[in-house]
Amino acid sequence: MLRLVLTGLLTAAVFVLSSQAAFAVEAAKAAAATTGGGEYVKVIFAIGAMLGAGLAMGIGAVGAGLGIGTACSGACQAVGRNPGVQGKIMMTMLIGMAMAESIAIYALVISLVLLFANPFMKFFLG
Repeated sequence: MLRLVLTGLLTAAVFVLSSQAAFAVEAAKAAAATTGGGEYVKVIFAIGAMLGAGLAMGIGAVGAGLGIGTACSGACQAVGRNPGVQGKIMMTMLIGMAMAESIAIYALVISLVLLFANPFMKFFLG
């Protein structure tokens, strides 16, 4: 059962990731017909930036989710063992959750930089 689910998820991921390239090739062919053919580099660069931004945000969100889940799990177990120190445990948990959530915010910033203020754009696009 697990193998079937993993195969399905992998197949869906391949379709989702390859659809951007398929649509971009059509746009590149149309642009090449009008401008003389130098647009492939721009399209490939844009696809790479989009994939990098998506991966950065996805991995950052997974990391933040795992960190927050671990913090909540540990806090629930600690409060279950010693309910008298619930206030201190909750304060420490909230600070830890804020630190874990900051990773997702950093990933968002990186993905926005890749999409809108890419520092490598001048090297590839001239």
